[in-house]
Amino acid sequence: MANYTLQRGRVPLLISLPHDGSFIPDAIAARMHPAARRSPDTDWHVGRLYEPLAHALGASLLKPMASRYVIDLNRPADGHALYPGQRETGLVSTIGFDGEPLYLDGDTPDSVEVQQRINDFWQPYHQAISKELADLCTEHGRAVLWEGHTIRSRVPMLFEGQLPDFNLGTASGTSCGATLQATLQACLESQSRFSFAVNGRFKGGYITRQYGNPEAAVQAVQLELSQLNYMDEETFEFDEVKARAVQDLISQLLQISLQ
Repeated sequence: MANYTLQRGRVPLLISLPHDGSFIPDAIAARMHPAARRSPDTDWHVGRLYEPLAHALGASLLKPMASRYVIDLNRPADGHALYPGQRETGLVSTIGFDGEPLYLDGDTPDSVEVQQRINDFWQPYHQAISKELADLCTEHGRAVLWEGHTIRSRVPMLFEGQLPDFNLGTASGTSCGATLQATLQACLESQSRFSFAVNGRFKGGYITRQYGNPEAAVQAVQLELSQLNYMDEETFEFDEVKARAVQDLISQLLQISLQ
């Protein structure tokens, strides 16, 4: 099977959804606990949120097939921590967001398997990001990388209490220009339906930090959405009515990123 899909657009915007995939190969799933085989920490329906927006705007859209349990595309290949001193899941994690083990006793991946997963899944996705950003810069003289993510509203292992609805990350202002960050923040401040944070618990993962380079005309922004705003967090069922309001605000943010 292909490792990812890339739908090319016509404007200088690439939307990357690195945790959209939920596929776990049978040989890996057989070594996992039954609950883990459902890939519960997937960014559920993130593609469903973004696909119509990408189509309407003419943005490129990149999505993986495999679950983050196979390999986390938003972690560095060398496995170093994104948030030193805080608990987090890793490149090839052995625990879920609930802190419970993913693998049966004695079945965790060894270093050889980790490297194979890097070769098979991580590298192709990152090569696709690099090439698409380069192509957009060639065609338009600039590029914006938008990292779309979603997560449960409450994950005690990662943060206290309930997460704000919209969590904007720009690697503390280094992955995009000050003007873009300020305009995006002003958009969030202009509405009252959703709570938000800018460079709070989620400052942007590896992809945002790695590819955002305003001096080279590439700006990167991560948006982490709280899932309760568009789906049932227990059943994973998508809520069309709730989702429309979320999509309206995301669309505004994406349009700002193209200005």
